[in-house]
Amino acid sequence: NLMETAGITRLVTVDLHASQIQGFFDIPVDNLYGAILFNDYVKSKNLKNPIVASPDIGGVARARYFAKTMGLDMVIVDKRREKANESEVMNVIGDVSGKDVIMIDDMVDTAGTMVKAASALKKLGATSVMACCTHPVLSGPAYDRIENGELDELIITNTLPIKQSSSKIKVLSTAKMLGEVIRRVYNNESVNSLFETN
Repeated sequence: NLMETAGITRLVTVDLHASQIQGFFDIPVDNLYGAILFNDYVKSKNLKNPIVASPDIGGVARARYFAKTMGLDMVIVDKRREKANESEVMNVIGDVSGKDVIMIDDMVDTAGTMVKAASALKKLGATSVMACCTHPVLSGPAYDRIENGELDELIITNTLPIKQSSSKIKVLSTAKMLGEVIRRVYNNESVNSLFETN
């Protein structure tokens, strides 16, 4: 309870990797959905035939939330991870032929999952593949994989600083969302209503 001892009375996070972490605190924790940050940017792309994809089974809830906020259908990329930081795409559940695929995930580390998923999706006829990831860890071979892989664009937020720029990487700011959350907390207004879907 180090944070509580330091005087923190409420904690705001963005896309916890495991939502169960919220239960480790004795103070209120608001875990914000980073996926909402990508809505306006994706809409501005005017994609002809967009569809949302989860890059793995573990991200289905996040992708489903994004698909619902955008009014889009969803597919799932089923992969198996042989060892830490390595993945292999096994199967795509759903039809992506002629579609502009938008993958949603909470983080991108070595970019292996994203790049392999993009390759599998394009082999099945996807017109384009972009990935939206809240936390850009981008370790090891990530930049090389992004530059040389089938992924057309990686949209990330500024929750972590990136080490280098790339024509394939677009950084979105979390400032407006966090500012609005802080304003709502200060005025005792609902934070959840920011993330409700109709």
